[in-house]
Amino acid sequence: MTNRRVPPPGTRDVSVPVRVRPGAGRTRVGGRYDGPHGPALIIAVGAPAVDGKATEAVRRALADALGVRPSAVTLRLGATSRDKVFTVEAPATDLAPRLAALRDEATGTGPV
Repeated sequence: MTNRRVPPPGTRDVSVPVRVRPGAGRTRVGGRYDGPHGPALIIAVGAPAVDGKATEAVRRALADALGVRPSAVTLRLGATSRDKVFTVEAPATDLAPRLAALRDEATGTGPV
């Protein structure tokens, strides 16, 4: 028998396309990039794109920006790409407006 974690009632997995900008001067979550997985949230991190360091930094930054535990965010696609898709385990009704705000808030406000 497999030990499988049962999500709390009312939660579901939400896919979040992300465009990663590694090696940034600071961590920043916000902005929109029309990527191969649809409109993506731009996340800039200081970690280099080496040995999964940037991916881990992005996972933690995304969790922080969405107000969820880092363990609720998992990489689904794009381990070696700047275009990634993360799965976030949370109520979709809570995440949808926050994701839209993050995607739209930095549009046209300067470099990410």
